[in-house]
Formats: sequence, structure tokens, C-alpha cells
Amino acid sequence: RPPADAARAPAPPGADGGDDRQRGPGGADPARVARGLCRAAVRLDSPLLDGLLASAVADHGLVPAWEYVMTPALRAIGRRWAASGDAAAERYVEAEQLLSWHISCALRRPRPARNAPDGGAAAHDRPVLLACAPGEGHTLALEALAAALGERGTPVRMFGAAVPAGALTEAVRRTGPCGVVLWSQTRPTADRSLPGRVHATTWGIKGARTRPAVLVAGPGWSRTRPAEGVHRPKGLAHALELIGAVRGG
Repeated sequence: RPPADAARAPAPPGADGGDDRQRGPGGADPARVARGLCRAAVRLDSPLLDGLLASAVADHGLVPAWEYVMTPALRAIGRRWAASGDAAAERYVEAEQLLSWHISCALRRPRPARNAPDGGAAAHDRPVLLACAPGEGHTLALEALAAALGERGTPVRMFGAAVPAGALTEAVRRTGPCGVVLWSQTRPTADRSLPGRVHATTWGIKGARTRPAVLVAGPGWSRTRPAEGVHRPKGLAHALELIGAVRGG
């Protein structure tokens, strides 16, 4: 049986795991909220899921809510799914799918951008491209990164699941991004040649061409040694830091 989009617990971009016990700033204990999300998901209680997720983001901020509430809840549901056996597996698959969908909705909920550039500057700002590696269908961690970048006023092009290599390099040529984030949940989808190909894709007029920085994110890249122009973030906050450095602030 295939797991839900949460992939039995997506780590934050670049991370292979995390400390569920770590607290975000302020608000209710994140670990307790994560357990509440699990219980609500198993009961298929959509209104409670929405309420808990909204409170987590309001109390802790989007990035800590992802790292200390949403991700631990997804991991816990995944562990139940793995341990349940065939007889009870469907119960946890539907709970995982429901939780993933509500987290996706919470991440996409409009919120004011912080330190957003003015309209004139934004029109010429180079975007960040977010894409899953070819064959990779798990998008939730990229959705978290897209939401966090949106809060910061960073222009984003989100291409989602299973982006063919040719389509990705063409998008680089057409948009001239400052950075490209490639997500891989498992090693079979982590094409080790892809980051170098993307980084080598240039944009701009002859004599003034640029190439994007590449961030390889997700557990699938765990055995990949970053080459020149390729970075491996340790988590969502680190990915934001690297992107900020690439953008020059």
C-alpha cells in the first residue's frame, strides 16, 4: 500500500530527522499540540485539525510550527501506519492523508508578507524555483518552504511533484532564478546528476549570463556530496538562511 503524500513523515528541507521535543517560542507546548493533531487525524476531526493548525502558526510562527508541530505529527502518524499491520493500515492511511491535506491548507492560507519589497522592486526580483525531483511525488515540505518564502516577500515559482529534468532546466532558462530547490524524499528519486545540470543552466544575455544556486533538500539526498554551487540545507530555517544569502540579504 503506498503511503500518503506525507511520506510517513517528511523532514524539513534538507533534514533526515528532527527533535520532536524542541520547543518553538511561546504558545502551547508544540509536542502536546502535535499529539493533539494525531488524535484529531485518527478521529477524522477536520474542524479540530484546522483549529489546532491555525493556533500553532499563530502561537509559534510558520517555521517553528512546521518544524515542531506539523512534522512531528506527520512522523507519528507514519509510525502508526507502519506498525498497524494490514488489518488496521487503512485507518492510518486515511488519517495521514487527512492530516496532510489540512497541513497543506494551513500552509497555503494567505498571511501578510514580512519585509516584502515594493511593487517596483518585486517586478525585477529573481525568483526561487521549487521542484520535486523526477519521480518524486511528495510536495508537502516544499509547500512549507514556499509559504515561508512568501512571508518574506520572496518571489517563488512552485512546480510541485515529479518535474522532468528537461522541464526544470527550461524553466531556469525562462525565469533566471537566483536559486533552485530540489526535493527528494527517497534515494531512488535523488538523481545525482540533476543538481549539477541545473546549476550549469545559464540565463541572460551573452557576456552577462548567470546560473542559479541549487539546494538539494530532503532525505533522498543524504548520501549526495554537494558540488560547486550546490548546497544541502539542514532544515527549513537553514534553507531560508541559504536562500537569503543567495539573494544578497
